[in-house]
Amino acid sequence: MPQEEAALYQLPFEHVVENVKPIRAETRRKRTRERWWIHGEARPGLRKAIKGLKRCIVTPEVAKHRVFVWMDTSIVPDHTCHVIARDDDYMIGVLQSRVHQTWTLAQCSWMGVGNDPRYSSSRTFETFPFPWPPGKEPRDDRRLEAIASAARELVRKRDAWLNPPDASAAELKKRTLTNLYNENPSWLQDAHRDLDEAVFAAYGWPNDVKDPEILARLLQLNAERASQG
Repeated sequence: MPQEEAALYQLPFEHVVENVKPIRAETRRKRTRERWWIHGEARPGLRKAIKGLKRCIVTPEVAKHRVFVWMDTSIVPDHTCHVIARDDDYMIGVLQSRVHQTWTLAQCSWMGVGNDPRYSSSRTFETFPFPWPPGKEPRDDRRLEAIASAARELVRKRDAWLNPPDASAAELKKRTLTNLYNENPSWLQDAHRDLDEAVFAAYGWPNDVKDPEILARLLQLNAERASQG
């Protein structure tokens, strides 16, 4: 919003005047200096992509475990999050599968104290060969719905673990996705197995395919898609 309109929110605006404006005045970027009251960048491309969606898919750029979650589009994501502008269970299912996990670990860079994998929109997401090219999925295909159903069940079980009824604030603080995947209980393994098998079926692969073969098959599919333009 314009500076004059932002100033009407007196308390937060004065906080920005005192704490943000002096820092912005020292930056080299002209737009940042001149629009010092604006939080970050407007990201019009992102806003256009998620317009009309009630939710979208988000994953952190750097994480020990590559997890994808739903985010309400009323929330403005931090710059360290990667946003996928899709609201369907099929898409989050493929992204959360071992197939995509294998691809991300092969394509990613590593950083941080724990040398955690870093997700990249260009290197990891845009190069990944989905079962069907995005936007060209056969909506009446039972394999697609099988992935969506398995993804819904995985998300439901994770959410139930993250927010159990009558849990104390101290208990809820411990219930993070990182802690869940560190623990990796049997029910989580079972949910991921069901999802993986549904994704394997969409590719036409056997359920016992190993990670090296997954990567080889994806590389071949990637090359085929690239040759087709």
